[in-house]
Amino acid sequence: MPSIEPAMDPAGAPDAAAKPPLKILLAAPRGFCAGVVRAIDAVEQALKLYGAPVYVRHEIVHNKYVVEDLKRKGAIFVEELDEVPDTSAPVIFSAHGVPKSVPDEATSRKLFAIDATCPLVTKVHREAQVHFRKGRHILLIGHEGHPEVVGTIGQLPDGAFTLIETAEDARAVTPRDPDNLAYVTQTTLSLDDTAEMIAILRERFPTLSEPHKEDICYATTNRQEAVKAIAPKVDALVVVGAPNSSNSQRLREAAERAGCARAVLVQRAVDIDWTVFSSIASLGVTAGASAPEVLVEEIIDAFAERFAVTVETVTSTEEDVFFPLPRALRPDAAE
Repeated sequence: MPSIEPAMDPAGAPDAAAKPPLKILLAAPRGFCAGVVRAIDAVEQALKLYGAPVYVRHEIVHNKYVVEDLKRKGAIFVEELDEVPDTSAPVIFSAHGVPKSVPDEATSRKLFAIDATCPLVTKVHREAQVHFRKGRHILLIGHEGHPEVVGTIGQLPDGAFTLIETAEDARAVTPRDPDNLAYVTQTTLSLDDTAEMIAILRERFPTLSEPHKEDICYATTNRQEAVKAIAPKVDALVVVGAPNSSNSQRLREAAERAGCARAVLVQRAVDIDWTVFSSIASLGVTAGASAPEVLVEEIIDAFAERFAVTVETVTSTEEDVFFPLPRALRPDAAE
């Protein structure tokens, strides 16, 4: 078993020749998606146009590094609007979306609210509203308590949704009117898990109304497919992302299902448990949709301190999606 401790030459510097070799397969696409870029840019543009402070309800995205960076620039993060003083400063809603009660409260308090909800989450909200107007009960496939799910459920009156978290839920749900149903999904789920639940619901409820276009977002799909392409080829895989990031957790699960037994989620290099990587010759690396590329580079640098690293990028698809900033933050907004 090769040692992961770097050998030292007589002068005390690491001996590169003595490091065990490690081939890194870097998944592409990885990291920031268009919705995350838009949300982060929204906070930074608000700071530029209106100055500090800028208030942000909840984490703008699920990444501590990003949140701390924005705090240093003048953003103040709050859990609820009652933590925001009476102010003319912008108050930004996160990319995950919010219940209708939140913008309603902002309006009643005359706050300068800016909605940075990802347009793909907004699409799910609008689909749910259409189904509700047509009298359908809505099955929401998602994870209880996730901010996106809370925001989606909060678009409609109590009782409009039934949450489906597992295949067992899909088999057990007993709606009052089984012939008048629709489903929507959280955008950051596992493709495989969601497909299983949808198949069960379709079989049980043949008249089930479906989204016009898949709810799981393009970035979630692309990142999972990229992981599946490299997971069977490596001894271990690192997903750079936060533990409360749904799409990052799903990447780890996708890697395990695709054949990589040692798939781990880490936020920073300091979080790496090196005992997991004591005898590897190949490593996959990817990042969740809210993880910046600088953290991917940090992880690779950490491995390069212990291994003689070569890096190969494995591209499964190209992305060119762009979402414009909310209207209040476009360049002429402050004029």
